[in-house]
Amino acid sequence: MNEWAKKLGPLLGLLLVVALFSTLRPRQFPTAANVEIMLLQTAVVGTAALGMTLVIVSGGIDLSVGSQIALATVGLATLLAHGWSPLAAAGAVVMLGGLCGVVIGGLVTGLRLSPFIVTLGMWGGLRGAAKGLANETIVVAPVTWLNDLLTALPPDQAWALVPAGVWLTIALAAVVAVLLRSTILGRHIVAIGSNEQTARLCGIEVTQTKLAVYTLASCLAAVAGVLQYAYLTVGDPTTASGMELDIIAAVVIGGGSLAGGQGSVFGTLVGAVIMTVVANGCTKLDLPNWVQEIVTGLIIVSAVALDRFRQPRD
Repeated sequence: MNEWAKKLGPLLGLLLVVALFSTLRPRQFPTAANVEIMLLQTAVVGTAALGMTLVIVSGGIDLSVGSQIALATVGLATLLAHGWSPLAAAGAVVMLGGLCGVVIGGLVTGLRLSPFIVTLGMWGGLRGAAKGLANETIVVAPVTWLNDLLTALPPDQAWALVPAGVWLTIALAAVVAVLLRSTILGRHIVAIGSNEQTARLCGIEVTQTKLAVYTLASCLAAVAGVLQYAYLTVGDPTTASGMELDIIAAVVIGGGSLAGGQGSVFGTLVGAVIMTVVANGCTKLDLPNWVQEIVTGLIIVSAVALDRFRQPRD
């Protein structure tokens, strides 16, 4: 029963939030157009949250994910502006993200530094790199098919149901779910997050596993950056500021434990949708930005408190 409660709890919370805003704004909130907008907005946070799920399940944390997204958007726009093909530019950006993950994982495992400290430093360093690459301005690039990834579908493409970027998030979620539940790497990630010392004694290569986790997470953050570029249509070094909190909250709301060893892809996606629904609902209620920020802060604190209550008592 407890396991079912963990799985159904986030979904029930989502239904309650949707019902609340649908009641308060029946003409603006529960519309097909607004649902599509929320799905587009969720794609970026949801994709990055997939990588964060791996990190948190392994017992780590990554505060630099928002800066990684910003660097990816600027890098992609810069490459496109210099004549790169869309596919080559996107691939290069994902490789750059993987390099960032290797650096983070190397510092965490090689120097045995706290993931919090390492990623806090990377948060500032990568944000600065994004601003420097963009010369502290917005980078405009030629229009390509990448711009259509998170564009509302025209009537003649309604058969696709949702834009390609949303399908990409769903496909990546399926891959990460299989990795976490049905592969040796996934089992090692859970084991390390549950008890790293025991995992090491059992012969698990903790260093290699953590390197793989941070590399995969950063690659997914770079993919989220590609989607963010598609949503903004420009490279903005200031974008995704504070998004790391939404991403971490999505994982925790979805059942992930900051103590490690627990988390699910389905729960993470539900948590990401909850964060988007709350932000969208507050906008529909015409609440000022400062009220929305307070609401978001309360949700994050509540998510962490929920994680604490889920932990077994000594």
